[in-house]
Order: sequence, then structure tokens, then C-alpha cells
Amino acid sequence: MARHTQPVVKLVCAVVVCTSLFILNVSTYAQVSPAEIADPRLKTAEAKYLSQIQSLHQAVDQMKFPFSFVLARYVNTDPARKASFDTRGIEFVKFQNRALLKMSGIYSAAYNSNQLTQNERADRTFQEVVVPILRVVTEQFPSDLDCDDIGFEIRYHTRSPNGNYDYEGQEMLAVVLDKTDAFTYLNASADEQRQVILNRSAIYVNGEAFGLVLNGRDSLNIEVLGRSAVGSVAAQTDSSFKGTATIPARSSITNRSFAPSTLTEAPLTAPAENVNDSTQRPIAVSIVPGSAVGSPVVPKGGVTPSPTQGDADRLQTEFQSQLDALLKVDDAKFHFVDYAPPMFAVYHKKLVLQLTLRNPALFEMSTSSIYKRAAQSFDLFLAPELKGLMQKLPVTTELDALDITVLNRVGVEKNSSEAIEFICPLKSTQSFVGDEITGQDLLNQSIILVNDVRISLNLQSAE
Repeated sequence: MARHTQPVVKLVCAVVVCTSLFILNVSTYAQVSPAEIADPRLKTAEAKYLSQIQSLHQAVDQMKFPFSFVLARYVNTDPARKASFDTRGIEFVKFQNRALLKMSGIYSAAYNSNQLTQNERADRTFQEVVVPILRVVTEQFPSDLDCDDIGFEIRYHTRSPNGNYDYEGQEMLAVVLDKTDAFTYLNASADEQRQVILNRSAIYVNGEAFGLVLNGRDSLNIEVLGRSAVGSVAAQTDSSFKGTATIPARSSITNRSFAPSTLTEAPLTAPAENVNDSTQRPIAVSIVPGSAVGSPVVPKGGVTPSPTQGDADRLQTEFQSQLDALLKVDDAKFHFVDYAPPMFAVYHKKLVLQLTLRNPALFEMSTSSIYKRAAQSFDLFLAPELKGLMQKLPVTTELDALDITVLNRVGVEKNSSEAIEFICPLKSTQSFVGDEITGQDLLNQSIILVNDVRISLNLQSAE
């Protein structure tokens, strides 16, 4: 088969140009409202520095990067999907019980993984995106900024050309600098001093602790750095790179939906596997003339690879119009929240469709427990909705499970909320709506999380 790479290059360039125009035309520098944030300290900081956040947003939008860059609150979303893309990528969040000013976004660089190591890719992203934004942060915010750390979460692309195919994937770089280090990093007189700062900072690639080396080919062993205790982001239980505490984070230091969102406490995305240069498992795309994207290639031997975020993105593109129609027509019926649209994602090596619904019921903290609220959220709200909801969802044999987050209002506080997440196998859900199994049977085969902490749930005893 003849190689046809030039059309693909032109297509990528066209997409980048269109995305850049979209960014310039629609950005209004709106930011997360303090009213959306439950944590008192984060809410106060968001209100206190809102004008600086808006100014920083405007400055970042006007900056010139080697490739286009767009701020994104949820880094696993697509900038081309104007209706659901959230550009409010600057906010105060919690990460590992520390207050953090976080900047997150999508960088259009597509690194050749055959030519650049993982460290080289992360280093270039750090120096081309993180450092320039950090410089503006230190100019626009006071050094006594009311937070503990400054964090960045950047998604970028990788390419692995191989014969007649291009393997395309994505990586996530997350960097958390102590506030003092963040304000002194740029004043360091040599790379050796900057490297010392990075060595004591929390850095992740694809959700795994990473020893970033400036201008180096290979990364440092994190055990040598004494950061082994940090471990995988996936192991963290305080998903905290989002300050809204309304839904489990669909982003990166704790994201379950994207290969990893690393810094989050509200939306949800989970860490992907640590992918090294020799075993990277992105989608194999057959380059066919006149075709933007080919079909996934099944490896020799007939073994189907685990799904990747690329598979999720492909399904998102395929079914986006149907999902948009679902929100437009049935929003009120199923109580969808407007800031977390339906999203295909990867969780525990399974392709899931993430849905976020708001339970209209009001719970009293003093007269209920998390188990009782979870049981009633399922029995009285989600279970009755499932039959109608299943009829509206995309039909594809690739989907493994539904990841449904139910947001409960607990108490009279306006922003007091609780997230009950039901990750239900698709076949079991189909059996439940077909009256073949009970609700308890479905929950026994599902994963249930309350504010990102897994629980077991017996409906009868809980209620």
C-alpha cells in the first residue's frame, strides 16, 4: 500500500487553523463563578482574584505559542465542539488537601514518539506552554497569593509512524509547583537551579509520577528523587484539581475518563496506564486517500487491544449530534447538568459513556447517611429514569458501561452537594431495564462511588 501522509498533514493544519479561529472568535474570558465552588477557601480566592483570572485568560489567549493552545476546563474535550467546550481553564481547586491555582488546556503539538522520548515531549510542552504562562501568572498575581500551589495540566498529541499506518495518541502533563517555587522559578540563574525546583515538585505524565529533566532525553527515577510516596495519581483518593466539588473530576490528576486528569476535584477522568515509548498503544489509523481517519486496525493474532482515549474521541465525534439532541430535547426530563455534557471516556480499560444528572430531591444531612442517600438516589431517581434514558443513548457494540453521576443536594446550603457515581456494565443495565434482573443485581455488578470513594450498597438494609 502506498503511503499517503501529505493529506493527513494538510488536514491537521486545517483543523488547527479552524480551532485557532474558533478560539479567537468566541473567547469572552468568562470564568468559573465563585457561586459554583463549595469549598469556602476556594470560593473566597475565586472571588478575590476573579479580575486577575480574567486578565490572565485574556493574556493567554493572546500569547503566541509554537502550536495553537486553548484553555480548557476539561482537558479531554474537543475544542471543535463549540456547544460543549468549556474554555474556563483557570480556577482555584483542591489537590491533595492543598489549595491550588490551576491552569489547564490543550496544546496542538503532535510529537513524533519515534523521534522524541517521553521526557523530551514533556520537556518541550513544559518549556513551550507552562513556562510562558507561569511568567504571566507571576506578573499578574501577588507573591502572597492566597493558595498553596500553582498547577498546570496540559494535553498534547503523539504520533508514531509505522509503515503504512500512523499511530495517534495523547499524553497529559501535570505540574504542581509550591507557590514560593513558582514565583522564584523564572528568577533562577541557571537550569541547574530550575532543575532542583522541579525535582521537589509534583509532576505527572499520564497520571504517573514523573521525574522531568530539562533539556534531557531521559527522565529521572522518582525513587531517587524521594517522591516514590507520591505514587500514581490513580491511587489518590482526594481527586482535587477542580474546586467545584460538585461532581467527581473528569480531568487529569484524578480523572478517570481521560488517560489521566491529574489535578481535579469536580469533573471526572481517570489515570491512564503509563505508556512508554516502546509500548505505546494508541489507535492504529490506516491512512487512506480522501479519508480523514481510517478504521482501527486489529493487531496480528486477533487480540483486540484495550480501548484508548482515541477510541472514546472517535465515538464522541460519531455520536455528538445524537448527544447534543439528547441534551436539547430531553435535558429537563432526565435532569442533565449543563456544564458536564455526555462524554465517552476510558475507565479501568473499559469504554464508558459518562452522564451527569441532578437529583431534584433534597436530603437532610442529620436524618440520612451516605448509604441511605445512595440507595434512594438509585431506587427513587436513577432506576425509574434508566428505561427511558437507555432508549435515547447511542447504540454501539464498543461501549462497555454507563458511568452515571447523580448529584444530590444535601442540606439547605446553596452549594452543598454530593456525587453518587454508578458505573454500570451496559449488558447488566440492559437486563435491568428489560426486567430480567433486579436493581440489587445491577448494583452488585457495578462500581459505586460517593464523592470518589467506593462503597458497597445493599438497597434494603440502607433504606
